[in-house]
Amino acid sequence: MIQGDDTPDMDKGLNQRQLVHLMYGLFAVGILSAGIFGAAVLAAVVLAYLKRGDMVGTVYAGHIDWIIRTFWWGLLWLALSAVASMIFIGFVTGLVAVVWIIYRIAKGWLAHWAGETPLPGL
Repeated sequence: MIQGDDTPDMDKGLNQRQLVHLMYGLFAVGILSAGIFGAAVLAAVVLAYLKRGDMVGTVYAGHIDWIIRTFWWGLLWLALSAVASMIFIGFVTGLVAVVWIIYRIAKGWLAHWAGETPLPGL
């Protein structure tokens, strides 16, 4: 029996929706493990950059941008908090940055489950 291209058996790999779930999951594991699985965050961001071009024009493009922006802004604020810890305020700003990152992951992932983009304009 010859199978057509649209049969489920011919589908290889994850579809775009599953890839975005994977990215959010990796990001969440990396952050919620307090950095023990920090490589998971890097894997999520690398995957986002690799799949960014494939998802242009889809509802998932907003999620890819959301994940990438969350990473870079979070890294900036955590780095500034590390420097500010020398004057004893970095611990507070670091906690605020981690809460902000968790909020962004949760907001983006919940929007993804609903089939929407994290921001209405994206």
